[in-house]
Amino acid sequence: MNQQATAAGSATTSALAAPTAPAVVLIGLNGFGRQHLANIHRLAAEEKITFLAGIDPVDPGKEIRGKDTHVFADFDAFLSSGLTPDIIIISTPISTHADLAMKALHTGADLYLEKPPTATLDQYSRLLQAAAEAGAHVQVGFQALGSTALKTIDGFFADNAKNSPIGALRAVGASGNWLRTTGYYERSSWAGHRKLDGVEIADGVVTNPLAHAVASALHIAGARKAQDVAHLATELYHAHSIEADDTSVVRVQTSTGIPVIAALTVCASEQQDPWITIYGTEGTATLYYTRDELLVRPNPDLGLPESSEVFGRVNLLENLVEVRNGSETELLSSLASAGAFMRVLEQIRTSDAPTQIAEEQVIPAGDGADFHPVIPNIERFIDRAVAAQSSFSSLGAPWALPAKTSGSLSLINPATGKQRTLAELRTGEDISRTNSPRPFLDNLKTFNGVVVSEQQPLDHTWHLGVGVALQDVNGTNFWGGRTYTRDASRYIWRADHGHIRTVSNAFARNGSALDSQLEWVSHEQEILLDEHRSIELNAFEDHESAITGWSLDFSFRLSARERQVSLGSPGTNGRHNGGYGGFFWRLPPIADPQIFTPSASGESQVHGVHSPWLAFSATFSSDAVALADLAEGHGDATVIFCSEHDDPWFVRSSGYPGVGSSLAWSTPVVLDPQESITRQVRVLVVDGRVPVQAVALLARKYGSGSKEG
Repeated sequence: MNQQATAAGSATTSALAAPTAPAVVLIGLNGFGRQHLANIHRLAAEEKITFLAGIDPVDPGKEIRGKDTHVFADFDAFLSSGLTPDIIIISTPISTHADLAMKALHTGADLYLEKPPTATLDQYSRLLQAAAEAGAHVQVGFQALGSTALKTIDGFFADNAKNSPIGALRAVGASGNWLRTTGYYERSSWAGHRKLDGVEIADGVVTNPLAHAVASALHIAGARKAQDVAHLATELYHAHSIEADDTSVVRVQTSTGIPVIAALTVCASEQQDPWITIYGTEGTATLYYTRDELLVRPNPDLGLPESSEVFGRVNLLENLVEVRNGSETELLSSLASAGAFMRVLEQIRTSDAPTQIAEEQVIPAGDGADFHPVIPNIERFIDRAVAAQSSFSSLGAPWALPAKTSGSLSLINPATGKQRTLAELRTGEDISRTNSPRPFLDNLKTFNGVVVSEQQPLDHTWHLGVGVALQDVNGTNFWGGRTYTRDASRYIWRADHGHIRTVSNAFARNGSALDSQLEWVSHEQEILLDEHRSIELNAFEDHESAITGWSLDFSFRLSARERQVSLGSPGTNGRHNGGYGGFFWRLPPIADPQIFTPSASGESQVHGVHSPWLAFSATFSSDAVALADLAEGHGDATVIFCSEHDDPWFVRSSGYPGVGSSLAWSTPVVLDPQESITRQVRVLVVDGRVPVQAVALLARKYGSGSKEG
């Protein structure tokens, strides 16, 4: 290293003075290099550094780089000059980073390397080893890691989060809604490329414009080195006419079990400041890293106030200067701590090419160089993906790849003679652990195409279409989300989530019926229940009311295995009117709902009642409907729930729309070994708003026939 010191003192006293200001060389004077130039001039004016030379084939002029600055067309010309650098900043295209950095290490200088440090994981590993052998300090230009807010966040989770306002860390999410135009991708030959002329480029929304979001999220989750990443999955798309991704999801599981999700786009309707969400067991914190603002929202049950604070930021070049001058501080964005990010980059680089989003799925905006595609509702899908730790395909984005299913259910509409797919059977294998993965019916529709189900909504990401779920089965949560406990008298996050796995599926009656064998597996990996589930669809055409629709017969039998099993709910654990669990149908966003039984109407009046039927009529809308299908997929429909069991109806409308038939409202259902319980619900699905008298007629003629079990 080229560290120098000056001696000072008298004949009797001598001491080491402050080190000489290090000589800095900047490779790349244009593009983002202009930001480095401004910073170099500032620090030089403060006598913290000297600007030794700039390197770029295009000289920006003395007004920009400084009249006394040495300028070289390339790095080799500089190396031949005999000038000795202390710090070399590399702000050049990604594909050039590795070679330039390797060459720079041979000068004995420390490095400041723009992000991402290299274009491949192999290049990174070789550079990391070379830097260690050279004894060089290498800072990577993830400027957001200089935020002093990160130290405060780290403090939340120190000492077992004993003093944390949001409890223990359970997940981290990165959200980015940016806008990039055609002109952005035409600014240079490498922009928007994964590879160019055989050279790895690694451009893309995750690895370049919103790389700071990913790096910050990984840092907060404690994933710094490559080995800190235990599992990694990506889903890549582009709406621009480019090779790289512009809209993507990255899902990481750290070696300590913390999930990290990044949902990012440059195809938003307008640009927003990106943010990091830190999910704790007792609240959340949101870091707007571009402005270093931290919002802390503790669980209201704790009685702590919300807070907002804007933090300072340590300049990464100054930090590098301090470290090389012997300060006890550490590099805030060292090359070694970029390993987890490089694992993400490598996954993206080696994955299949991004899926092109069809032109008919986007809204064109701007002209010429200002043209940019806007993905409808992308902001909501970004929010949902992060909250649910999910992917765009799993959420059912209409432009995304299809989610994994076991098949679909369909019927012939007796009024038109045309066959229509009315439901899909999702495997649930793509659902996050804390949402209690389980198979469910998704994308249920009326004969006219109105979507009447929802899954992984933002308000309750563990609500999964139509299926069976319970929050307390011998202490395991098969519902998802927080668990209501009698001891705490409130909802708390626990590591108690189970999953329901499919043993077998058998479709019948030309795809209108299904028999499934399932196993309920506890959070301790014990099979607590066997379930036999039977689903059957039938069409009806009622001439008396002139209404055509279809019915869903949904029955399930839960059987205990070798030991006694208790089936419970928040209601059985002390929550008033919170007895949900069993059959549940999550409805999509609604307008002007009408909810009624034979004797009551309105959410508060029908919730918890015992009634042979309950109707939910509304105008339904869903993010899962494609632009071309909006007229069909959004509209009025009526869903009529019928049951001959004496189970109360669980009904929600104002907070979110959903209906369930509660298996254990206030008292647990206890099954002895080998004992079973059976429930059956019949649901009628029709287009339009059906008046009370017609609902009663349909329920009487087509809603009966469920069997007591």
